[in-house]
Amino acid sequence: MANTSSAKKMVRKIARRTAVNKARRSRVRTFVKKVELAIASGDQAAAKAALVSAESEMMRAVGKGVVHKNTGSRKVSRLAARVKSMSA
Repeated sequence: MANTSSAKKMVRKIARRTAVNKARRSRVRTFVKKVELAIASGDQAAAKAALVSAESEMMRAVGKGVVHKNTGSRKVSRLAARVKSMSA
């Protein structure tokens, strides 16, 4: 348990930041799920549109420090490859 006033304040700050990051991570997962559903349905146009929005959301999470830069790039790359393979 936090004893000093600064430690108590840090506990409050960490709780707020955790809530915000959790919401951001959940939002990213929602956008990625939309891409995966479009891929599963076989609709390439919808998959491409969903990929664009998912990519921007993922990179926003990278910018906010929710996920590492390489993690975001890897996930976007793999999604893009799956969307691209639909046309082949």
